[in-house]
Amino acid sequence: MCDTGAFYVPGVAPINFHQNDPVEIKAVKLTSSRTQLPYEYYSLPFCQPSKITYKAENLGEVLRGDRIVNTPFQVLMNSEKKCEVLCSQSNKPVTLTVEQSRLVAERISEDYYVHLIADNLPVATRLELYSNRDGDDKKKEKDVQFEHGYRLGFTDVNKIYLHNHLSFILYYHREDLEEDQEHTYRVVRFEVIPQSIRLEDLKTDEKSSCTLPEGTNSSPQEIDPTKENQLYFTYSVHWEESDIKWASRWDTYLTMSDVQIHWFSIINSVVVVFFLSGILSMIIIRTLRKDIANYNKEDDIEDTMEESGWKLVHGDVFRPPQYPMILSSLLGSGIQLFCMILIVIFVAMLGMLSPSSRGALMTTACFLFMFMGVFGGFSAGRLYRTLKGHRWKKGAFCTATLYPGVVFGICFVLNCFIWGKHSSGAVPFPTMVALLCMWFGISLPLVYLGYYFGFRKQPYDNPVRTNQIPRQIPEQRWYMNRFVGILMAGILPFGAMFIELFFIFSAIWENQFYYLFGFLFLVFIILVVSCSQISIVMVYFQLCAEDYRWWWRNFLVSGGSAFYVLVYAIFYFVNKLDIVEFIPSLLYFGYTALMVLSFWLLTGTIGFYAAYMFVRKIYAAVKID
Repeated sequence: MCDTGAFYVPGVAPINFHQNDPVEIKAVKLTSSRTQLPYEYYSLPFCQPSKITYKAENLGEVLRGDRIVNTPFQVLMNSEKKCEVLCSQSNKPVTLTVEQSRLVAERISEDYYVHLIADNLPVATRLELYSNRDGDDKKKEKDVQFEHGYRLGFTDVNKIYLHNHLSFILYYHREDLEEDQEHTYRVVRFEVIPQSIRLEDLKTDEKSSCTLPEGTNSSPQEIDPTKENQLYFTYSVHWEESDIKWASRWDTYLTMSDVQIHWFSIINSVVVVFFLSGILSMIIIRTLRKDIANYNKEDDIEDTMEESGWKLVHGDVFRPPQYPMILSSLLGSGIQLFCMILIVIFVAMLGMLSPSSRGALMTTACFLFMFMGVFGGFSAGRLYRTLKGHRWKKGAFCTATLYPGVVFGICFVLNCFIWGKHSSGAVPFPTMVALLCMWFGISLPLVYLGYYFGFRKQPYDNPVRTNQIPRQIPEQRWYMNRFVGILMAGILPFGAMFIELFFIFSAIWENQFYYLFGFLFLVFIILVVSCSQISIVMVYFQLCAEDYRWWWRNFLVSGGSAFYVLVYAIFYFVNKLDIVEFIPSLLYFGYTALMVLSFWLLTGTIGFYAAYMFVRKIYAAVKID
């Protein structure tokens, strides 16, 4: 279910290489989970090719901060290179100015990683961890894990060292052919072993090839940020044959040691949700049956008059709330988000958005959100009509701009800070204009179109008439407070998706790949079910307490799990990330605010519609004189 690496998207076709064909190595970006600011490769004084060309990128790649560019590494298929010097004119070492040295030293101390790709495969560094299970030294098992990219350098006793020699290890798979044809090869893995080798220990000759020092007697290349530094940039290439087929070449990057955790958490969530739904349905159906039977007994009318409970508010339960336009607009955006997330997760689960097609997930999500404006507009328009609204044009404008406007505003402010840092994570101005054009050129007209038809359609029929005079609301108990409701309602849906949230966070903030969309789809369904149940219970209690102002309250309370997501995000920030500077912290909390807002809209909308259907059902079942 979760192995999306196994079958491939149309459009990502394998490339066949012949012996000595050039295999191009490109650079993607530099990243660090400490600063959260990606930089492009040539922001540091690496060796440059004679002509720098950037790859044309899709929307998702631009938003992620990828700037894919060519590099001077010359790699030929299945051809070894012992040691080669980059950009050395007549054997002179590269000199880094004081300014450049300071920049390089700063990036190394901020834990930056360099990301390269060969034939669209990202480079990985192999980490061998010895897990000594039996306590016996002979039986030490090697646990191989891969780190994305390679470290720019390392620090040791307050000195900073740069990885200036890269040993590329590329694995190829030989394709089976007819007898008289030449062999073709496909790249199936790309590893690097970065090393730091001092200028004095490298011997170079006129043909820009070099000799690496023997054994362990070499010292690393130090970068002193207070003066000029001289060094060589060198690399070597080694090819190995591999049994890995091209179709499963991504498995190394996606192997996760803890798939069991996912299954465990999902089974756990499913059991909890079914157990709860069983209890809830039993309680609610039994109580409702009793209520409805009591209310419908016409013979002892006197008893019923003293009854308390939800029947008493029948004349007020469908009284339109305050600010119906804003409520319907937010619910419209919630429907838009719901449709987008459902389709994206479903398509990704089928393996169409695997990490090999870079940026596809982000691009798809953006476009889908725009196009789902029709459904958002339609549901908002119909609800607005039901709530006795009249100004449909203003309502449609509100739906199209309220939530996207907040998102755009926050992103724009954060983007200004990223621009100030000259990071490649800043969305370029043309892309921003393009996004605005999409918003006002695609999304807005579609929302208007949907709103128009939704507003013209028959409003939802409410089973009971609303009284002229609003009824007095009795004083409420402390546990009917809104905030208590949010705390109570949020804990179950949050518990159901808590583990998945951890993996999504590490994918966003620690540059991991997230690909377990099968699990995510299950979690999403569990989330929908648990939100609906909790919402129905909360609205039932509220109406039993004779408080008929349920519209806004239910929308707020159903989104209660967003509050827990916020708390979890703060916990994650303190415990998992070592972010210390102001701008990375601002970015983290800015994007977290967007996630929490979107999550609240999503869960609030699910809960609201579940509660609305429930309320219409129960009032249709009682006879009202």
